[in-house]
Amino acid sequence: MQPNSLSTIGGEFADPLREAAFQAERLPETLRHARLLFGLAAILNFLFLASDWRFAGDPHFVVAVPARLGVVVVSLLCLGLAPRAQNFPWLQRLILGWEMATAVCVALLVSSRSDIALFVVLMLPAIFLLVVPTSFRWTVMVGVGTSGLLLAGYALPPPLPATSIGLGLAAVMANVALLLVVVRSNRLRRLEWIAMQAERRANQELQDSRQLFEALFKAVPIPVVVSDQRDGRFVNMNDAARSFFEIGTPGDLEVLSTRDLIGIAERKRVQAELDRHATVRDIEIALRTVEGDRRDVLLSADSVQIGSRPCVITSLVDITSRKAAEEMIRDAAHHDVLTGLPNRALFQATLDASLARAEREQSHIGLILLDLDAFKEVNDTLGHDAGDMLLKEVAQRLSTLVGPGDLVARLGGDEFVLILAGDSGTREQSQRIHAVAAAIPDVLAPAVAIGGRSVSPRASLGLSLYPEHARNAADLLTNADLALYAAKAAGRNQAALFKPALRANIEERVTIAREIRTALEEGGIVPFYQPKVNLDTGAIVGFEALARWHHPARGLLAPAAFASAFDDPEIGAALGTRIAQQVALDLRSWLTSGLDPGRIFVNLSTAQFVERDLAETFLTMLEASGLPTARLGVEVTETVLLGGRGERVAEVLERLHAAGIRVALDDFGTGYASLTHLKRFPVDEIKVDRSFVNDLTRDVNDAAIVTAVLQLGRSLGLDVTAEGVETVEQARFLQAGGCTFAQGYLYAKPIASSRIPRLLQKGVGALATPSAEFADLAAAG
Repeated sequence: MQPNSLSTIGGEFADPLREAAFQAERLPETLRHARLLFGLAAILNFLFLASDWRFAGDPHFVVAVPARLGVVVVSLLCLGLAPRAQNFPWLQRLILGWEMATAVCVALLVSSRSDIALFVVLMLPAIFLLVVPTSFRWTVMVGVGTSGLLLAGYALPPPLPATSIGLGLAAVMANVALLLVVVRSNRLRRLEWIAMQAERRANQELQDSRQLFEALFKAVPIPVVVSDQRDGRFVNMNDAARSFFEIGTPGDLEVLSTRDLIGIAERKRVQAELDRHATVRDIEIALRTVEGDRRDVLLSADSVQIGSRPCVITSLVDITSRKAAEEMIRDAAHHDVLTGLPNRALFQATLDASLARAEREQSHIGLILLDLDAFKEVNDTLGHDAGDMLLKEVAQRLSTLVGPGDLVARLGGDEFVLILAGDSGTREQSQRIHAVAAAIPDVLAPAVAIGGRSVSPRASLGLSLYPEHARNAADLLTNADLALYAAKAAGRNQAALFKPALRANIEERVTIAREIRTALEEGGIVPFYQPKVNLDTGAIVGFEALARWHHPARGLLAPAAFASAFDDPEIGAALGTRIAQQVALDLRSWLTSGLDPGRIFVNLSTAQFVERDLAETFLTMLEASGLPTARLGVEVTETVLLGGRGERVAEVLERLHAAGIRVALDDFGTGYASLTHLKRFPVDEIKVDRSFVNDLTRDVNDAAIVTAVLQLGRSLGLDVTAEGVETVEQARFLQAGGCTFAQGYLYAKPIASSRIPRLLQKGVGALATPSAEFADLAAAG
């Protein structure tokens, strides 16, 4: 039964509890009504009593006076008792008593059969039906009973008056009509009460919601500001916003506007978005506090109407610290820390832009790849500090050779590259690249005093031209690299221009591809496993699976020996699939044996992302092996993310990540790193490249880069794994900096799957402090 359903006959609530609640809430009004009724009855009957004295001596006077007095007395008594009513049933009993007493007294009065008695016979039941506030059941009983009692008082004793029958019929018709009115009135009053209850609840919920919103608005930890859209004046802001903008007193808020804190260009940009979409999401802008301090924020805003006032609700996320860390990483990612020259990432971007411009303008580009001769001897004989000084000097000297549209970059180690922008003349560009190549030995020739010795830098150069030798960046750099090798093979300290014959090394790539296919068919490609260690506990938390090739003639080969195979889409995908399948078998075997190898990471190459169903294939393999996704992870390098398949890579990684497979970004910080990848792709972990770990305890620049990466990882909530950890000092530095995991020869070389059970059984202590036995085990892999 619905709580608000009404009875068909009486119009009251069908639910007794609901009806009681209705009557209880209306009790004060009912009480006032009843007291008014009692008071009016006493006053009117007292007046009638005074009027009846003129009939003194009449036989009916003897009946009328006691009846009138009875009504007056009963009414006054009920008027006095009414304030004691604490609930509706008690008050109703009082009213019913008054009605019965009044009906009896009035029945005596109508026995006079006067003309006014006819009116009273019909009027008093009508009053009881329409005016007296009792429940429908008692209203019917009292109304009908009063009609019968008054008709009896009027008609008896016999003989019956001539009007008796008509009066009876009139009373019946009046009672029926009045009962219909009572039913309708009951229904309307209760429907009105239901509506009032609903309105009251709605108002209360609105008030609760407003209070909750105000509490949330004040308590939310990010700055939230409400401003007038017309003039930008601040209407309200939460405590976080006051603290963010350094607003001291509430009075300061009234005189401030967005114009005081946000530049005009930024305001126009935000307003343009609001005009187009009525909402803004995560726009990065710069603003200033009341004290003039610059802050970088992510701004989100929505246009709202508060009453008749158009407003904007704005939330801010302070990214000032993050931007500073990003800037540090960006600088490290695009510039060589040692020499200050652009690094490989910036070189690649510049080369791509230069080639695009050259294609549009029909101009030419020259590329010079430079490698210092005998640089290793300087490092070995004079030390790394001496080598660093030599690299800085070479960088400065090379920078003097380039013009405004050119670029000198350090690719890594002792390798430099020059991009020479040219005009539309092929002959002129060829002459210029040869002129610069001829000038390089002269510029480098003056001796450098290093460590008490005089060192004369020498270099081998590889030259290539766009568009004569290649029409894209990769081929242009490859051709310059081939020319460089030709210069070294010819005796070093000279320049060589690319020639098609230099592509003989392609034959080697073809040979490797053919042999790799055979190895895949015969099971010659297997994974070796290098443990990943928790720096805080020293426990093995997982492994990285690394491909190894059992070559029939050259023995066990690392990926560097057949790296070209990974560039072939078919072979690269097959290699990745084979390693993943073998890892699944090994992992299933270890788990069945009761071992806990943690999470195994496999590397995904660019070639594998050519497959449209890579994610589904990977997940299907795991399901078929009965392995939980929590046991697997994937690693991708920056070169994969930069490979021109960003959308597909993102789709695959999102699918794997959603299934519970962790994603690690490998070789972070080698010059390819782009912070946009951390935002665009679902990365759980970043891996610091071994090139920075090797000298971090001796080189402050390496230490600074590693520290910046660790800080970035903490800021973004990412785990950080350091590769190439070989000394306890390196491990301690990384642990102190908040690095999560480590890999390297300090713990173990990559080892065959058959060695893993024994490695896992050695326990935590073996990894925390490498023992001779553990070292022998690692070497045996």
